[in-house]
Amino acid sequence: MMKKIAYVGILIAALIAPAVLYPVLLMKILCFALFACAFNLLIGFTGLLSFGHAAFFGGASYFAGHALKVWGLPTEIGILIGTVCAAGLGLIIGGLAIRRQGIYFTMITLALAQMLFFVFLQAPFTGGEDGLQSIPRGSLLGLLDLKNDIVMYYVVLAIVIAAFLFIVRIIHSPFGQVLKAIRENEARAISLGYDVERYKLLAFVLSASLAGLAGSTKAVVLGFGTLTDVHWSMSGLVVLMTLVGGLGTLVGPVVGAIVIIALENKLGDFGTWLASITNIEWFNTIGESVTMVTGLIFVICVLAFRRGIIGELAARVGR
Repeated sequence: MMKKIAYVGILIAALIAPAVLYPVLLMKILCFALFACAFNLLIGFTGLLSFGHAAFFGGASYFAGHALKVWGLPTEIGILIGTVCAAGLGLIIGGLAIRRQGIYFTMITLALAQMLFFVFLQAPFTGGEDGLQSIPRGSLLGLLDLKNDIVMYYVVLAIVIAAFLFIVRIIHSPFGQVLKAIRENEARAISLGYDVERYKLLAFVLSASLAGLAGSTKAVVLGFGTLTDVHWSMSGLVVLMTLVGGLGTLVGPVVGAIVIIALENKLGDFGTWLASITNIEWFNTIGESVTMVTGLIFVICVLAFRRGIIGELAARVGR
């Protein structure tokens, strides 16, 4: 009952949020929340740490952006193309990486993602260091004008809610229970007769597809795709979001994305406000120290909130 009330409260807050906050910032948070939830499906419920998820997130933004800008396809088709291409990349990278376990799996995903980074750096359709600019929003099904930020916000919200419900369904299905069994004791899952590699590959592809959906949507929202989206630091950022919010929880990655993206976008404004009321000029430089602040938050979470924000709250409510 408490969970249902919490979900209803979150939904109501999300519906009225554009009346209070900047819609584009909210859409960016929603896209990264979906990205973090997709990553959490792999690490939190399957036990596989990937350092290459930026390849799916950024790759999908390039593919979707190219389909919309150059081919002139409808917005929904462009987003679908980005998601399918991310699934294809997930199938290739996952098929190679799941042959190893632990740190070796992680390093293989990182190495393959970095290879893709250099491909995107030199590929003509990505724009190189300038990125893919001026991606049109278009319209949805020819009915909704996505150039309107409010309309675009509710479309993004619908996409994220649908994807979140899909993740919930996966986790609570028999397939999801097998994934949890693999996370807890892979050898025992093998002894019970499960084809563990097939389950891990499917989980990897599903996670890559959802990350691609987040990347495609972000490209439409912001109107560009850049090398930052495919850089290894983006993979590190989604790890940070998941750990800060709560690894292996449903809402934790969403909270982590809100915290990290809000810090990146609003820390400078907060420092300016502090400087104005205290007359201390040093506060004006806080906006330049976002990486330091997020690192400090990560250290605090590791030391004091090892389950993440939502994980610790759930544990205390349980007690």
